[in-house]
Amino acid sequence: MTGVQTCALPISAAVLVAGGAGVVMAAPAEAASPVQIYRVYYDSPGSDTRSNASLNGEWVQLFNTSKTSKSLKGVKLRDKTGYTYTFGTFTLKGRKSVYVHTGKGSNSATQRYWGRSQYVWNNTGDTAYLLYPSGRVADQCSWGRTGSSKYC
Repeated sequence: MTGVQTCALPISAAVLVAGGAGVVMAAPAEAASPVQIYRVYYDSPGSDTRSNASLNGEWVQLFNTSKTSKSLKGVKLRDKTGYTYTFGTFTLKGRKSVYVHTGKGSNSATQRYWGRSQYVWNNTGDTAYLLYPSGRVADQCSWGRTGSSKYC
């Protein structure tokens, strides 16, 4: 697969020069989010028929890198266009994944459903953003024109 690939938090790695004396120190980096975008399957298998099965073939896998459970209440998953899925009351267990499907279905501890009747993720390139309830970016993953999925 080719294309633009970014999957990390925007981390500040500013360099400070103290008092003009030439002392260089790195500023503390922003901590990585424990819940990260692991994989995006943006081009569902087969023809894009907009059937519920085809819509659910398009998904984003989030992974909790921590050993402890994390509440995702108010966390948002968004594309470049602005289509946004917002988690309600939901807890992702430590070292576990949850898949957010575009179509309709019954939510569970490992599968969540956006409930859309249109595709979200562009096959020709897009970016998935994971946003804290404050709107700050927790993680992101971008892809280009080739392939059908992207490991972030």
